[in-house]
Amino acid sequence: MTNYVSADEAMRLIKDGDRIFVQGSTSVPEALCEALARRGHELKDVTVYSAFCVAKGLAPYCKPEYKDAFLVDSFFVSNSVRQWIAEGYGTMTPRFLGEVPALFRDGTCPVDVAFINCSEPDEEGYVSIGVSADLALPASECANRIIAQVNKYVPRTYGRARIHASKLAAMVRADEPLVEVPTAVPTEAEIRIGNAIAEHIPDGATLQIGVGGIPNAVIRALSNHKHLGLHTEAMTDGVLPLLQNGVIDNSLKKVMPGKSVASLALGSKQLYEYLDGNEDVYFDDVSWTNDPFVIAQNPKVMSINSCLEIDLTGQVCADSIGTRIFSSVGGQHDFVYGSSRSEGGLSFLAMLSTTNKGMSKIKPVLTEGAGVVTTRFQTNYVVTEHGAVNLRGKNLIERARLLISIADPAAREELDRAARARFGHAYVHWKLP
Repeated sequence: MTNYVSADEAMRLIKDGDRIFVQGSTSVPEALCEALARRGHELKDVTVYSAFCVAKGLAPYCKPEYKDAFLVDSFFVSNSVRQWIAEGYGTMTPRFLGEVPALFRDGTCPVDVAFINCSEPDEEGYVSIGVSADLALPASECANRIIAQVNKYVPRTYGRARIHASKLAAMVRADEPLVEVPTAVPTEAEIRIGNAIAEHIPDGATLQIGVGGIPNAVIRALSNHKHLGLHTEAMTDGVLPLLQNGVIDNSLKKVMPGKSVASLALGSKQLYEYLDGNEDVYFDDVSWTNDPFVIAQNPKVMSINSCLEIDLTGQVCADSIGTRIFSSVGGQHDFVYGSSRSEGGLSFLAMLSTTNKGMSKIKPVLTEGAGVVTTRFQTNYVVTEHGAVNLRGKNLIERARLLISIADPAAREELDRAARARFGHAYVHWKLP
């Protein structure tokens, strides 16, 4: 078994030009990242791949003095690198999250070194990569060297989220509690959104639920449902009551029946303790959990995600604010498409009708530079605090009228004028069925 070394000793394995993958979720190997930054004055042209993560703060290698040493290339722009990339010191690679593992495996984005945050080895010599199998698993499989931060606080999760210690080039002991993400308490408006979505979710449905106040509002509204299943990208605290009360029992799923499926988790210490040693939760990488054709095998898949803005034709932006990249596509597309192929499946894209500054999020056209994450050809239900509308099978005129009906009342007149100008005579005379 590999011997333990200090973080600084482990960083001697890093060379100029290396491409390093850093594990994400709430399990960033902070001690390794800090040690990497300490070598910033002697390294050059090192690429650091990052993905969805909730770190303690800014990545330590994201400092002006290291701008020639490290280039951050993110598959999902998160809090630790968002400002660094916005300032032009890093970049992002657009890709559906479920397809990123293929970039590692076919060599398009080669991985020289993988940094992981893992549990202590078990009796068979395996470490668990805990709450982040999403990209950490395929990156580790493809890396020439794996450097592990061995951490007693990492829960031992089940599924494919484990690696034998003999494959680790270096092991660094650093016991650091995982970042905790407070459960978002839904506002009154978000509760209305949650209730509107829950009305459309039948018993026996398989859930994919995103992160934030609106998803938590949906979860709260499902407490009286029966025989729900969970096949999701990110598992959060919100689902714990449904699991503990038997609302989610996974009994009617076709993929991994009896088990909840996820690729990552983020939440509180309570969630991490629930996952530790829990064989009822199955973790795998996103190339499998987010595969639309795997997702579609489950019945009544309900995909519930948030977005930033939508235009009158149903184009959805969920990754950028104008030209500024705020996040990425994540698994939204994968689950929107997967749910559309599921028998009885539905997708819901939800948002408050206005920004914090009172600007309508339903717009005549998307903000210049905004990215289209879900195309108008895929959009199903759109939900705000003013109601839920189904765009499936609706023409452009019907879509515009439906979307205006759930916009902020103060914005509806302007949106109606824009729709009249855009769609002409047909808009004025077309009547909704």
